[in-house]
Amino acid sequence: MSVDEAPVRDPLVPVDSGSAVTLGSNDVLPTMSPELALAAFLHHTEQQASGLASYSAITVIHAELPDTSQSGEYELQRKFEAPHTLLFTPLHFTGDGFVKSNVITRLLQSEVEHVQKDDPAETAITPANYKFTYKGASRVGDHLVHVYQVKPHKKHPGLFRGRVYLDTQTGELVRIEGNVVKSPSFFVKHIEFEQDYADVQSFTLPVHVHSEAKARIVGRTIVDIVHRDYQPVPVTSTQTARQVPAM
Repeated sequence: MSVDEAPVRDPLVPVDSGSAVTLGSNDVLPTMSPELALAAFLHHTEQQASGLASYSAITVIHAELPDTSQSGEYELQRKFEAPHTLLFTPLHFTGDGFVKSNVITRLLQSEVEHVQKDDPAETAITPANYKFTYKGASRVGDHLVHVYQVKPHKKHPGLFRGRVYLDTQTGELVRIEGNVVKSPSFFVKHIEFEQDYADVQSFTLPVHVHSEAKARIVGRTIVDIVHRDYQPVPVTSTQTARQVPAM
C-alpha cells in the first residue's frame, strides 16, 4: 500500500524517512517512514481483530446541552466479547435525568446496536474502506506522529472523514479525528469527534473521546467519554482456559 505524498504545512513538522528523534530523554529512537508506519498499523489492526477475545473496562460518559445548561455523568461497567457482544452495567449517575434518557442512553444503545449488527471489517481503518494521503508529521502529547488524511470510499455508518495519527517509532494508533460521514440515527444530524488511544498490553484501545453533535430535539450536545481500567483477554487465554479440565 503506497501513501500519497502531500506538501507539509504548518503546524505539521516534516520528518525525513529513516531519521532519528529524541523524545524528551537521552534515548534516540529511529523513525519509520510513512509507508512503513502505515504498514505496521495495518498489520497490528489485523492481528488485534483476530487476537482480542474480550475486554472489560470502566466507562464514564459526561454529556452536556449548552443551549439549556443541562448535563449529566454516567459511570458504567463495560464488557465486550468478540465479535458481536457489548454489555453495560450501570454503576453511578449524577445530573439531569433528561440528559441521561435522551443523550447518554441513546448513545449507549447506538453503540450496542453497532457492535451487534455491523461487520467490524466494514468500519475498520484500512485501505478497503479509506484512501490514505500522507500530510506530514506532528506531535500528539509525548508522541511524534505521522499524519494521514483519510477519506472513506463510501458513505457508511461508522466511517469518518478526517485524520489518523500514527506513532513514528511503532506505527501504533495514537489519535483519529474528523466528522462522521453518515449519522448512526435519525436523532443526530452531525457529529465531529476526536478519539485518543493507548496501548494496553498488546492491544490498542480508545481511552478518551470528545465529540460535538447537533441533535434534532435537544440541540447542540457535547460528550466526553473516558475508558479506564481495561482488562483485555487475548484469544490464546480463552483457548487455554477451555482446554483445562474442571477440578
